[in-house]
Amino acid sequence: MVTVSPWWSPDRHADRRPFLVTRNRIKASFRRYFETQGFTEVECAALQVSPGNETHLHAFATEAAINGETRRLYLHTSPEFASKKLLAAGEQKIFDFARVFRNREHAPLNVPEFTMLEWYRANADYETVIADSLNLLRLAAETAGQPALRHRDRSVRITAQARRMTVAEAFDTYARIDLLETIDAEGPDRAYLALQAQARGIHFEPTDTWSDIFSRILVERIEPNLGLDAPLILDQYPAAEAALARRCAHDPRVSERFELYVLGVELANGFGELTDPVEQRARFEAEMDEKSRIYGERYPIDEDLLRALAQMPPSSGVAMGFDRLVMLATGAPHIEQVMWTPPAGRGS
Repeated sequence: MVTVSPWWSPDRHADRRPFLVTRNRIKASFRRYFETQGFTEVECAALQVSPGNETHLHAFATEAAINGETRRLYLHTSPEFASKKLLAAGEQKIFDFARVFRNREHAPLNVPEFTMLEWYRANADYETVIADSLNLLRLAAETAGQPALRHRDRSVRITAQARRMTVAEAFDTYARIDLLETIDAEGPDRAYLALQAQARGIHFEPTDTWSDIFSRILVERIEPNLGLDAPLILDQYPAAEAALARRCAHDPRVSERFELYVLGVELANGFGELTDPVEQRARFEAEMDEKSRIYGERYPIDEDLLRALAQMPPSSGVAMGFDRLVMLATGAPHIEQVMWTPPAGRGS
């Protein structure tokens, strides 16, 4: 049996240190980018009433003694809710290098504690934050002194012109499924998507919902093909897959949600933000009903957030996996290589 030395052993740390120092340089260059754009750096509290209200998002819970009462609180899965309250308070351009926490995240590119770079622009459209995302992608590679982003044995030159594809186009191209035909005026049609998936040899469970089948197709047939020769913006997610994004004006079946992919790796997730508190409440409740059905638990709805949405200006925002981007910019073989201290249970 081979004994692997822990991440804090001097020999392993010496191997990792060049990646870590580059991480610091990339973070500094990103701060300069945001400062030149007129942003203010914020620090959102990690303890929240609600960690987020998406079906498959899992949080860490704790108990806090406050004024003699014991209250259940959660470590946030994103600084999104707190950031939106700051926009309601009057902030216009904000960014946060937030430590975030997600339970059940144990995969090569998923860790339970990581750094999420999140930023928001009030009174700015969706296209502006897409441009930010691509600018930061290039800046990361340039700061690392690399001509390309690398993952495993593949690379994408940073000078490659970014491509753009809607989710519907991706389903047609890589799975030969007309996705929008599976969504009618009443919402997603599970039976029709199931027939399409079955005809193409995609396995799913009889209890899987439309959303589950959508995710299986995305993960198995689509994501591995994204961003292999150039960064790719995957745009216009179905509204059912974008609980916090506003619907597109040209087609209410889809939303102002995009994801940025490089070499099959998702690096960023952005929205034209939903600011209608009534619709947001309905979406949260639907997500929590589904979470309760699948996992037997639900998270509370942040009533302060809903009140804040009523006075929040039209805004757009992005959440970027900072560790993942550093990994691709430096060519590090594992995500733990770019984390100063990997989470417990990782990198040991």
